[in-house]
Amino acid sequence: MSSQVDTGKLADILSAGIQSMGMMVTQQQQQKLIAYVALMHKWNKAYNLTSVRDPEQMVIKHLLDSLSVMPHISARNVIDVGTGPGLPGMPLAIVLPETRFTLLDSLGKRVRFMKQCVHELKLDNVECIHDRVEAHTEKAPYDIVLSRAFASLKDMLHWCEHLVDSNGKYLALKGQFPQSEIDEVSNHFCVESVLTLEVPDLVGERHLVTIHKA
Repeated sequence: MSSQVDTGKLADILSAGIQSMGMMVTQQQQQKLIAYVALMHKWNKAYNLTSVRDPEQMVIKHLLDSLSVMPHISARNVIDVGTGPGLPGMPLAIVLPETRFTLLDSLGKRVRFMKQCVHELKLDNVECIHDRVEAHTEKAPYDIVLSRAFASLKDMLHWCEHLVDSNGKYLALKGQFPQSEIDEVSNHFCVESVLTLEVPDLVGERHLVTIHKA
């Protein structure tokens, strides 16, 4: 596959998906989202950031999938744990400039890629941190801990317990309805809701689990 990305075609897929989800995303934000995918595609050859190789599939599986969480982020200070190349945090940071995003990953090459994206896309609401989640500390608790394909709910809550206080929430993006994982959540936590997310053109189910401390 050539290293050239047909940004016009990607922009059409993104725009149609956003419209179908009924979201407000400015033209400038959409351009940044496409630039992010183009950077991911370029770096992916050397850095192996994602198993998704096709830029059109990146728009669906990475951008639209991440943006489906947008209506559920009403917070000032969010941490995306085990973010990989910045998913879902980077796309959300592009469309929610008033919210501060900390993107945390334990792999240095992913963090280097994210820092390059922040620089090239001129994002001033994103901080990229190279650390293990259980070792990460912050002066004030976060409003939301966000994760996508990071760990089981039980492990996520165990490792991230210190990152929010009783007012904070955990949002976990899952595939199929994660009943067995929900059954394992300890009684220190309360599963508030499990919502089905509709992601245009995505094969498979998507669920968003919201949890808070009991």
